[in-house]
Amino acid sequence: MKINKVLLIGGTGFIGASIAEQLARQEIFITVPTRRRECGKHLFLLPTVDVVQADVFNTAQLEELVSRHDAVINLVGILHGDFERAHVTLPKMVAQACAKTGVERLIQMSALNADVNGPSDYLRSRGRGEATVWDVCRANPVLKVTMFRPSVVFGENDKFLNMFAGLLKYFPLLPLGSPNARFQPVWVEDVARALVSSINLLATNNQTYVLVGPNVYTLRELVDFVATITARRRIIIGLGPALSMLQARVLGMLPGKLITPDNVRSMSLPSTSDQPFPALFGDAAAMESVVPTYMGRDAGDSRNRYQQFRDSAGR
Repeated sequence: MKINKVLLIGGTGFIGASIAEQLARQEIFITVPTRRRECGKHLFLLPTVDVVQADVFNTAQLEELVSRHDAVINLVGILHGDFERAHVTLPKMVAQACAKTGVERLIQMSALNADVNGPSDYLRSRGRGEATVWDVCRANPVLKVTMFRPSVVFGENDKFLNMFAGLLKYFPLLPLGSPNARFQPVWVEDVARALVSSINLLATNNQTYVLVGPNVYTLRELVDFVATITARRRIIIGLGPALSMLQARVLGMLPGKLITPDNVRSMSLPSTSDQPFPALFGDAAAMESVVPTYMGRDAGDSRNRYQQFRDSAGR
């Protein structure tokens, strides 16, 4: 059955916006539930998107929403807060709602290094969330699930590289915790393409895919990269493990929570993979070819140049 209507849970976020755009280009109808409809106002102009006010943690509302669609994509993820609720309870509720209402296709976003025995609450909750979804899938063979595990995702509106760009703008000296943490950043448009493509690909049913970019960087190298393209050369002081954790404890108590001790524990594992970006979904763009199109003093009209890059890349 060709998918024509998709329920996009977590669709108001950074990754969700790219997925909604790609689905809309395929003239697929998308419903994006959110507790406050104004949070999805950036999606209002997409012709096939309907942003609705709803509480997906309400079982009755969730089942009603799911029942009106051919497939469900669940993107909900948090870096701070109630991990159990966001990463375990909700995925289980979504999978059960699909099984109960007869929806056969579920795309679930997880994270690289998700593991019930992982070093952080974040990674352990992601692992438990995966396990609950697969349990529901095994108990309901009609339900076909595809699980995605991305490394850190970058893009014009990300909260990763842009966070460092902001810090570099205001601080001439930057103490950097976990400077040797390793990442394999993947472009948000490549992540979106993989998820959108998987919906109608039978080969992806009941499979798990790692999503990574072509290159591996330390956190310090990523900060140096941002400093270079924004022409903000700064003194970066790498902190050892003890000072990294102390910094995280202090910053974790401030509004906005730039980093927490749990984040530091997550970074103790390299967010990298020996598996390349799945060939089934095409090639992944290198960070160096994308980020300068929207970040830096020479970017010009970033939105225009970003769109030009996407057009030239066939995105």
